[in-house]
Amino acid sequence: MKLHRHHGGLSFAPILFFFFITLFVTSGHATTPVLSELNAQKLRHSRLFKSALRHQASNEQLSDLWMPLSNQGWKPFVEPTSTSSSLPESSGYIQVFLDGGLNQQRMGICDAVAVAKILNATLVIPYLEVNPVWQDTSSFTDIFDVDHFVNVLKDDISIVSELPDEYAWSTREYYASAIRSTRVKNAPLHASANWYLENVSPVLESYGIAAISPFSHRLAFDNMPIEIQRLRCKVNFEALVFVSHVRSLGEALVSRLRYPIVESIDAVGTKYLRQVVDTKDGHGAGKFVSLHLRFDKDMAAHSACDFGGGKAEKLALAKYRQTIWQGRVMNSRFTNEELRNQGRCPLTPEEIGLLLAALGFDNTTRLYLASHKVYGGEARIAALRQLFPYMEDKKSLASSAERAQINGKASLSAAVDYYVSMHSDIFISASPGNMHNAMVGHRTYLNLKTIRPNMVLLGQVFMNKSMSWSDFQEAVVEGQRNRLGEIKERKPKQSIYTYPVPDCVCQQQS
Repeated sequence: MKLHRHHGGLSFAPILFFFFITLFVTSGHATTPVLSELNAQKLRHSRLFKSALRHQASNEQLSDLWMPLSNQGWKPFVEPTSTSSSLPESSGYIQVFLDGGLNQQRMGICDAVAVAKILNATLVIPYLEVNPVWQDTSSFTDIFDVDHFVNVLKDDISIVSELPDEYAWSTREYYASAIRSTRVKNAPLHASANWYLENVSPVLESYGIAAISPFSHRLAFDNMPIEIQRLRCKVNFEALVFVSHVRSLGEALVSRLRYPIVESIDAVGTKYLRQVVDTKDGHGAGKFVSLHLRFDKDMAAHSACDFGGGKAEKLALAKYRQTIWQGRVMNSRFTNEELRNQGRCPLTPEEIGLLLAALGFDNTTRLYLASHKVYGGEARIAALRQLFPYMEDKKSLASSAERAQINGKASLSAAVDYYVSMHSDIFISASPGNMHNAMVGHRTYLNLKTIRPNMVLLGQVFMNKSMSWSDFQEAVVEGQRNRLGEIKERKPKQSIYTYPVPDCVCQQQS
């Protein structure tokens, strides 16, 4: 019998979709191109790669890898964040204009709710700026369920979708055209609660409205009242829910990852499709890893690292740095070796594949690729795909019709990836960043297994071209000890959205 991975995005709802199957699996495992085909992709770690291809994990290793985290003594804080039965009279309206990608804007929304609470003000649904890189015009209401957002927070602050007519003039265009007395543009990074009381409250008293821009990262993580900290967590982990079509697509992708469609041949040679429902084969059937492969052109260029693409790639990335940041990139001051020793280089698809293989994942592992666009395209991903042939993404799992509402919308696409990643058995990111931080925080809050790569260690071991597979594997396993989802309490200046313990949780009684 031959088993074949699917590519057609078959829906499990009672709606029929046409699909097709691409056949390239034999003997129960995906066939892979010979190593010579990948040499054209300039493997940087060919010795390790050859060993990884031959690696097969034991059932005991796989069982340990997929084992959910044990109870770590904490549980989400679920008591009301407001002790008052009714909200006091509002001091005015607060507007914020949020830049960045989805996850940076998500943190800004949480901070906006906190600032509205501090000022006893009414929050206008935050305005999401168009990202200059992705050019996504999606609004708050395009991404998040507004009714749910307002309902969850109704006992904490007042929220309105639109300003009343008397303040209808207060728009982004209004503030972009001239200096306005109602705009607060000097909020320092990580401002204290007192700063807002001393500097924004007078504006509210004088005009009844204050527009804060820029606002990203404008609220401190330290020395905040505990009720404000818990409110930020409530917004992030309870109030912010994606719109229904994002959740529906996310649920479909998760279902297809857990219960894939395969093609089989019956006793008389007739081909038929069946859904895999047996999750007890000892090889992680029904389970999957979500990988955020943060390796877009912005990341590659900004890192100033050498990724093995030769002189042409170095020149192209240097030119891009000059165009986007006018050469003002701190990492440019360091050599590639210095950057790797400091753990500042994002892992390439090849390197993240080797990390996963060293941890014990083998070619039976289902991998969901959560990323917008990989610099270098399929050629850059080829090594990772050879190590993990059961690698899927939105395009391979869903039809173009199913993806129609998110096509060309980077924030909505990222929202689907966020949803799938939150429902994965294990999450890993190829480098730190807003998606990594958001996932680490949210999955910590729910005690879900999350791999945090030891970037300093990996930067150093990948420079050692003579290291054997056994030494590499030993170094990786040791270096990743206590980095597989174990609770890390927040330290001063660290983000509450990445490290929600202890602010967002309470200890369980024994």
